[in-house]
Amino acid sequence: MKNEAKKNMEMNNTFNIIIDDDAWKNCDFEVYQIAKNVFDAVFCYVAEREEVDFLSSEQNIVVNLSLSNDTEIHKLNKEFRNIDKPTNVLSFANIDDEDFNNYAKTSSEIELGDIIIAFETLSREAAEKKISLHNHFAHLLIHGLLHLLGFDHQQDDEAEYMENFEINILKQLNIDNPYQEYN
Repeated sequence: MKNEAKKNMEMNNTFNIIIDDDAWKNCDFEVYQIAKNVFDAVFCYVAEREEVDFLSSEQNIVVNLSLSNDTEIHKLNKEFRNIDKPTNVLSFANIDDEDFNNYAKTSSEIELGDIIIAFETLSREAAEKKISLHNHFAHLLIHGLLHLLGFDHQQDDEAEYMENFEINILKQLNIDNPYQEYN
């Protein structure tokens, strides 16, 4: 990717973070700084490898991140995915809207969508995997951002492609491969 495009991306992005559950305030890591680092790493990595015009534009890219809980994410999962249980992360991508490309071409700001992460599920999964909350949070945020950029994992080839992006972005952030089995 050209240096000016990378510079534009790092300057032209907004991460709106809403803390919906007080458990997030007691984390042993700085949520805002991790979110910014992940945001920059994901968009730079994707722009270097994919043809996503708006990532190298001068437009402000906006993502809304809700740091929530299992109760809220359970409701959303049931309402929008018809799955009656909580999950770790949900993404609602505006790129899936049929008018997104027209909007992206004409707006000074591109709102990519919303990501919601449930603290209880994040904590439980981190404990089960014996990884830090920090590392698991970074992974889930990367996963959510890739969804907002149009990545998916419905088919095996899509899942492998998306996982490789996640692994390589995490590596840039000095975080181990979450899909690797440790004995």
